[in-house]
Amino acid sequence: MNNQALAEAFIEQSRRLLRDDYLHKIRRCLDAMEERDLWWRPNAASNSAGNLLLHLSGNVTQWIVHGVGRAPDTRRRQEEFTERGGRGAEDLYLALCAAVSKADAVLEQLQADELGRRCRIQGLDVSVQQAVYHVVEHFSGHVGQLIYIAKLRTGRDLGLYGIRADGTVRRGWVV
Repeated sequence: MNNQALAEAFIEQSRRLLRDDYLHKIRRCLDAMEERDLWWRPNAASNSAGNLLLHLSGNVTQWIVHGVGRAPDTRRRQEEFTERGGRGAEDLYLALCAAVSKADAVLEQLQADELGRRCRIQGLDVSVQQAVYHVVEHFSGHVGQLIYIAKLRTGRDLGLYGIRADGTVRRGWVV
């Protein structure tokens, strides 16, 4: 695989994970939980599912839409963590989907040779590739937290994966 094809594969896989894989897992978590679970937190040092949804929206917007796409930075990061309720799961999920959609539009237009371009995000000097990689890995970590919160609050498996008789993995959603 040449460098151009490798860069294009990186961009496409990043888009697929953000747009398809992670959002479907989050939807499954929110569908399993009751509304009261959205703002539950085990202690003051932890975030609720609602805070994580706000945080993911802010992060993907700041790093991809602003940093990579050069849109104005409107993020108010601290508010993502100080919020204690008021918004429902569907509202937060739709806001996250909108943020991911905007980021996906930026990534769709991204050319392979732009991955080395420098950008400044949160006071950091990073390449576009580093910014995209940060968002994907950051998103993944918080999706794991959301899955844990959903399992903790519901006491059940979310059916995200299954194992077929031949030992292959089956995703619990259609992409």
